[in-house]
Amino acid sequence: MKDNKMTTEQNLQQQAGRVSKPPKLEHFEYDNVIVRDFAFATAFWGIVGMLVGLLAALELAHPMFNMNTAELTFGRVRPIHTNAIIFAFVGNAIFTGVYYSLQRLCRTPMYSKILGRVHFWGWQLIIVGAAVTLALGYNTTKEYAELEWPLDIAIALIWVVFGVNMFMTIMRRRERHLYVAIWFYIATFVTVAVLHIVNSLAVPVDFWKSYSMFAGVQDALVQWWYGHNAVAFFLTTPFLGLMYYFIPKAANRPVYSYRLSIIHYWALIFIYIWAGPHHLLYTALPDWAQALGTVFSVMLIAPSWGGMLNGLLTLRGAWDKVRTDPVLKFFVVAVTAYGMATFEGPMLSFKNVNAMSHYTDWTIAHVHVGGLGWNGFLTFGMLYWLIPRLYNTKLYSLSLANAHFWIGTLGILFYAIPLYWAGWTQSLMWKEFTDGGFLKYKNFLETVTQIIPMYIMRAFGGALYLSGALIMVYNLFKTVKQGELVRTESASAPALKDQEFHGGGHWHTWIERRPVQMLFWTTIAILIGGAIEFIPTALVKSNVPTIASVMPYTPLELQGRDLYMRENCVVCHSQMIRPFRSETERYGEYSKAGEFVYDRPFMWGSKRTGPDVHRIGGKYPDSWHYEHMLEPTSISPGSIMPAYPWLISNQLNNSSIEKKIEVLRGLGVPYEEGIEANVHEMMKAQADEITERLAKDGIEVKSDREIIALIAYLQRLGTDIKGTPESQRPRK
Repeated sequence: MKDNKMTTEQNLQQQAGRVSKPPKLEHFEYDNVIVRDFAFATAFWGIVGMLVGLLAALELAHPMFNMNTAELTFGRVRPIHTNAIIFAFVGNAIFTGVYYSLQRLCRTPMYSKILGRVHFWGWQLIIVGAAVTLALGYNTTKEYAELEWPLDIAIALIWVVFGVNMFMTIMRRRERHLYVAIWFYIATFVTVAVLHIVNSLAVPVDFWKSYSMFAGVQDALVQWWYGHNAVAFFLTTPFLGLMYYFIPKAANRPVYSYRLSIIHYWALIFIYIWAGPHHLLYTALPDWAQALGTVFSVMLIAPSWGGMLNGLLTLRGAWDKVRTDPVLKFFVVAVTAYGMATFEGPMLSFKNVNAMSHYTDWTIAHVHVGGLGWNGFLTFGMLYWLIPRLYNTKLYSLSLANAHFWIGTLGILFYAIPLYWAGWTQSLMWKEFTDGGFLKYKNFLETVTQIIPMYIMRAFGGALYLSGALIMVYNLFKTVKQGELVRTESASAPALKDQEFHGGGHWHTWIERRPVQMLFWTTIAILIGGAIEFIPTALVKSNVPTIASVMPYTPLELQGRDLYMRENCVVCHSQMIRPFRSETERYGEYSKAGEFVYDRPFMWGSKRTGPDVHRIGGKYPDSWHYEHMLEPTSISPGSIMPAYPWLISNQLNNSSIEKKIEVLRGLGVPYEEGIEANVHEMMKAQADEITERLAKDGIEVKSDREIIALIAYLQRLGTDIKGTPESQRPRK
């Protein structure tokens, strides 16, 4: 009967002009070695990044953890931590999931094993290079983009290698339709490439020093267009792709709603790119750009929660399995954390909420709910599901995996809740006035010492989270030891051209079958919002108001600014006084866009662990700054700021000052022609004035020390508009 039925079906196909015989199968092998390598790198760099993060947390709890060592001060450790977590831990996790899922979704091996090896080793070398250079102080100060230009170029090249390998694999697929996970992989590739290249545009001074092509307000807009969308398209879209693949696999359930995934994808990539300016509310950024950022940030709730619900509802009918399967437990908390973070983000974009949250630890708590919960737990769940399959064995211990889940969950709670409390405490104390109309906490240090217990609890939460990750590494190590790597996995499928195709289908199939068109329309979707915000402010310099009294930094001040960047002081001290009475009373007149036209890069900051310094020039004598850098607690008892004794002992390196001036002049800074001929005399004259003032206060120091240049820069900050008639000052 079965044979007769098959014959009948074949006859009907022949009568209809369809395939007369079953298509010929092609046999191939999936490459698991590259997946294994990226998975191991994920676990390794995850532990490293978390250890560095724990060190940074301890440094905020007590300055002794800075160990009076330049390479271990908080300013240098913090970008090592963020880069290690974002690009090393999360980056390798992305590549692990993409290399595993893409082969199976396309039913073909990766296009090139050689490109895969170049990608793997190139990415690991970039990570090592980043850690070394950041520890040595080669730092652009641009958040999530701190690396200098040689590493930026290396990242771009390796990213292209990844993209070519990925896209050529898609082009050689044996599956006609592109599954939703692949859409998110494509969006990740093209958007990260655009963001990275534009934000990294700079003119080199030497091999480890460059100046941004954008200045002040323009640089701020470009940086947070990049910074926000680095979160969107490196920490979110690729993980949504992994969610759409691994949750259905782990639950053995289909995606809840394919239609919802279509809406989720296109709405998310179109809206997300507009939201960057919400990081700059109440700053000198034009009001229209701030308003756009707020509007589109609020709109993001819809597609973000659509994706979250699609992920959670995929588990319908599998909740009994969730109670016993640690992989699904990690996935559930991950998607829930994604929902929480993507609800809170738009709420923080309302100007009245942002007025409270910005520059406080509230923002740090918000970021880590997403980082620890969404990225961390989804990665842990993926590794627990993946490693046993790569080694053809069972997970060594479900009990240890469950222990990791609960310890990690407690770690998130102990990390985030104290920081929320700290953020609210900071905001309320910064803004509180007495009945007489004076700031109640005029001394900023009072607001710092109040939250040190929260910092200690945050460090405890981080230690818990790290402990859970170490348990995972042990569990996976034992799993690997009891199995054997399946280096290649055999599979078969008919060639795409030999497959039956009856036409019709969902309206979206016209693009699901065409990867080039998918790439093209995705690129258009992400460029529209970026261009509308980017072009008027970042590319049209005449749209940025200028102030006649604002002049370029002197050569010595420029050197001091570069030292400020080297030590990454901007991670704790903002340079942007917002137009609130609480801030103008504490710091001085609010900051104007025209004051930053020569700042390459901008240094407005995103966190105030210490007070804003935009108006610090002339506020204290030179001796105060000297003592403050030598031993902060001698000036501010109870301060958590690290000491910088090497600034007093290090001789200032002026070998590239002429080149710096030449580069900045080429970028539009109005340095006089020929200033290079006597630049060293100019620097010595200004340095001698500072050393003379220090000598009067009983401090003997050579004029060629780094501390002198830093003092020159700090004493310049915010002084350009002093004395400018009120009628000539620009208004917001």
